[in-house]
Amino acid sequence: MSSELGHPRRRSPRQLLRGARTRILAAFVVLLTASTLASTVALRQILQARAGERVERSLEQEVKEFRQLAELGRNPLTGDPFGGDVQAIYEVYFQRNVPAAGEAVFTFLDGVRDQTSGTDLRPVLVRAVGTLARVTSSRRGSLRVGDHDVRYLAVPVVIEERQRGTFVVTHDLREETEAVDEASQVAAGVSLGVLLLASLLAFVVAGRVLAPLRELTDTARSITETDFTRRIAVEGDDEIAELGRTFNAMLDRLQAAFATQKDFVSDAGHELRTPITIIRGHLELLGDDPVERRDTVELVCDELDRMSRFVDDLLLLAQAEQADFVQAADVDLDALTEELMAKASALAPRDWQLQSIGVGRLTADRQRLTQAVMQLAQNAVQHTHEGDRIELGSSLANGYARLWVCDGGPGVSAGDRDRIFDRFARGSGSRRSQGAGLGLAIVRAIAEAHGGRVELERERPAGGATFTITIPTRSPAPEEEAT
Repeated sequence: MSSELGHPRRRSPRQLLRGARTRILAAFVVLLTASTLASTVALRQILQARAGERVERSLEQEVKEFRQLAELGRNPLTGDPFGGDVQAIYEVYFQRNVPAAGEAVFTFLDGVRDQTSGTDLRPVLVRAVGTLARVTSSRRGSLRVGDHDVRYLAVPVVIEERQRGTFVVTHDLREETEAVDEASQVAAGVSLGVLLLASLLAFVVAGRVLAPLRELTDTARSITETDFTRRIAVEGDDEIAELGRTFNAMLDRLQAAFATQKDFVSDAGHELRTPITIIRGHLELLGDDPVERRDTVELVCDELDRMSRFVDDLLLLAQAEQADFVQAADVDLDALTEELMAKASALAPRDWQLQSIGVGRLTADRQRLTQAVMQLAQNAVQHTHEGDRIELGSSLANGYARLWVCDGGPGVSAGDRDRIFDRFARGSGSRRSQGAGLGLAIVRAIAEAHGGRVELERERPAGGATFTITIPTRSPAPEEEAT
């Protein structure tokens, strides 16, 4: 299993097709293809519409020129207005106007085709236009001639309130359609090239963006119970980088937790093995002598009591991880200090002194604070002798309450200061019978559960050690602790 976790697994083709990179690329290609098709179709429609508008303007221009000639022009042969001579109007118009490419002009007199001019005079077009010879009002539209559409504009020629003929101008859309098709093909080709290039870039970018996720997966697979050293290389400040940093922080916590658990199991096993060995050794050598049996029973009971205290301390530290470990309520600091002094002075014959009493109220767990201070007092008793001075005091200022125990013992060496509050930690001069090294760890757990801390003050000139518990007067809510 560990070898499988230590190496990235080769992905099957099906997994590659269903991978995030492939899905991102597929979504990008679909969206870009849809937008390309839509833009190409829209471009074609726009070009066709504009071509149609140009043709319509061209037709209207021809009709406008014809009307101006008919209404304002003069016969070049006589110099007089045309009057009712429609034939002369047609002849002068054809002399002065040359149809543009694709255009054709048809004139009719009394329903009969008179003259034609243009670049497109196919018989099929001539026959189709013949149906417009007798229109009585302006008409525009399209004729299907062969495989092309032909736009037309037909207007009646009315002189002296009598229709004398019909003027028809047409425009073949073949060239405009070919130009639109060519432009659409160029646009489609460019769009296809952009699509391919963009897809390639998207594939590369998606791979780079998802690289931390693949590295995260490989890192997760490489982690075993004995190796938490691998981390993800994080670059940038985006969401993926934040995920990498969060994952690395999680690995740091897991590594610390597993290291703590390993040390805990090792130390706990060592602490339990010692009394069990002592008990077993004495029971195996137990004889019939009543005095020897009594001494052995007393020793066994003492070791069992020590094991029981050790188990209770472990349970207490385990409870410290729970949200309901502290049951906060209003506490009078002055009354609590006097109560602590009364309880501590009963621990052992020492010169107990009450340094100061803080006056005020705070929100805390009275029993847990009592347990922590009594642990500090017991610790002071273990490091002093009968008649030695031990001081206890409290203060309240700037939103914080302080409780301290000061003894005149040998103090704590510089090498032990950084580890004295760790589980199973003892000072270099401690004796194993004095405990399992959980007392100060319990004190720290209680202080931190109140949102505070416990500190060992710097070495005093007179020697000894001073342990101080500092907690806020308002205990933090569970939501604040989680934050």
